[in-house]
Amino acid sequence: MSKKKVIICAALAGAGTFRNQNPAVPHTPEEFAEESARCYEAGAAMVHVHARGDDGMPTYDIDRIQATHDAIKDKTPGLIVNLSSAVGMGATTEQRIAQIAAVKPAMASLNTNTMNFGIVDRNSGQILIDYVFENTFTMLQDFGKTMEENGVKPEIECYDMGGLDNALLIGKQGMFSDPINFNFVWGVAGGQRFRPEAFVAMRNAIPENANFTTCAVGPEQIPAITLSCMMGGHMRVGLEDSIRVPNGELAKGSYEQVEWAVKIASTFGRVPATPDEAREIMGIKQK
Repeated sequence: MSKKKVIICAALAGAGTFRNQNPAVPHTPEEFAEESARCYEAGAAMVHVHARGDDGMPTYDIDRIQATHDAIKDKTPGLIVNLSSAVGMGATTEQRIAQIAAVKPAMASLNTNTMNFGIVDRNSGQILIDYVFENTFTMLQDFGKTMEENGVKPEIECYDMGGLDNALLIGKQGMFSDPINFNFVWGVAGGQRFRPEAFVAMRNAIPENANFTTCAVGPEQIPAITLSCMMGGHMRVGLEDSIRVPNGELAKGSYEQVEWAVKIASTFGRVPATPDEAREIMGIKQK
């Protein structure tokens, strides 16, 4: 597959973005399906999904997650659906992985380290939400094995170099099928801020035949995905990560950020991968 192909993923909602921040955040399965279709038309090969209840809160209810997944696939059959195994605050270890085993999406996020994961005012340092995001070695092992056994390709989420090293260490057991797919995550309060030198170090630490993509919170989104694209990696955008477009205006939806990612990629002579091309690059067997 040509290195000119870039996989663009749209993270549609997340667990911490709400309509009081951006009214385009989807809630219902139908809204997720409509927004996914718009992202696909704009150039996305994959969507990352935290399902929501009718009240707009993240949910670990398997029926609701299944309905959201199926609505997306029914409207845009070729699109790759990547489900979150984090779900949201309050979900137990069993609830987090049970929905992945039940729904069996093409891909799912696999988090790599226990960490602070809060909301902190960037100007004052005031702590607004304080939360410890638990991802033990045993969870990394068991979630990874469950995903692979159910035909779900893990996307290994690395919030810093320690998380990447954790994945490589536990991966010595041999549970991860090649190619391994990493996502470098920047800007979370509790993770690391985007620094180009740190990005380069993480890129150089992954196995030679592995893939990498990146996402970043708020204003770090565009610099991070630009560097990833420059270095031959892939790009994630969407309202989970930022509610705005580069000019500072509220995004009309995740699809508008996909349009920006396509523009950025074009400046480096790269073109969006189709979902089938993305499957070939990432080693996804599911349609």
